[in-house]
Amino acid sequence: MLCAELSENAPDLVAGLLLLSYPLHPPRKPEQQRTQHLTNLHAPTLFVHGTRDPFGSIAEIEHALKLIPAKTKLFPVEGAGHDLGFKGKTRREELVAALLAEFRALFEG
Repeated sequence: MLCAELSENAPDLVAGLLLLSYPLHPPRKPEQQRTQHLTNLHAPTLFVHGTRDPFGSIAEIEHALKLIPAKTKLFPVEGAGHDLGFKGKTRREELVAALLAEFRALFEG
């Protein structure tokens, strides 16, 4: 939210955003959307979201991405909840490597 607030006066504040498990709304309260500031984001943004995250479904996140005027991408983590499944060392290393590759790709294309 800070980035969105400052982007009008400092458009070059950040080169890009990596948002892990963005809490789109409180669990079981989809009517309480936290999207008001998204229209003010002007940096390329990668959203990383578990397909079982109670803070927002993949469809809800995809809808929210359309509010952002900058380049965005969604990286869904299959079967993961809000913790993104960072439980096992192997899984964590694979996920981090994939996230870094996706984040770099966001700036290439």
